[in-house]
Amino acid sequence: MTSLAAALGMMPLAWAFGSAADMLRPLVIAVIGGLYEQQQIAFRGLTVILIAAILLVFLLLLFLYESFRVAFTMLLVPLFAVAGVFIGLWITGTEFNITSRMGMTMIVGIVTEIAIFYYSEFRVLPASHDRFIVAGINRMRAISMTTFAAILALLPLALGIGHGAAMQQPLAIAIISGLIFSLPLVLIVLPALLAIFQPNRSASSV
Repeated sequence: MTSLAAALGMMPLAWAFGSAADMLRPLVIAVIGGLYEQQQIAFRGLTVILIAAILLVFLLLLFLYESFRVAFTMLLVPLFAVAGVFIGLWITGTEFNITSRMGMTMIVGIVTEIAIFYYSEFRVLPASHDRFIVAGINRMRAISMTTFAAILALLPLALGIGHGAAMQQPLAIAIISGLIFSLPLVLIVLPALLAIFQPNRSASSV
């Protein structure tokens, strides 16, 4: 009986504290800091770097070939490869973190270089309707060797072999995923895009 009376006596006090807390709640601002805040800052910085890399690649292609259509067409290939990075991370169940974002940025430059291999061969071939295929055949060995050599070099890191490899595992998986998708993109999708965006010049010198 005494405990019940004490509890009843404490109820008005609890209500008072509860109402005071309700009054102060709109004045309280929660700020998430620490590691989460640092990760968000790094993510924003890497996003800016990725956008800057894409713009610089576009300007480089525009400077090399002096054609907006060619630059835009070749820029689509690394952008598609970046989408392949997301697929690779999803298949392997890898977290999309800072290191995988770094690998995504690196893929833009690597795949652009592979696309340049193909287009350089395409330009020097004599005008014909089948030079899209001939350029792919002539450059298939160089493109395949470059792609597979990079994949094999990063494979131990992607598998987490070695001390401290787990920290850079998302980076390796992101690059390998982009490289795997880059092979059909450069040899199949890029010729198709060139034929679509330059239908009147496919049979003439570019």
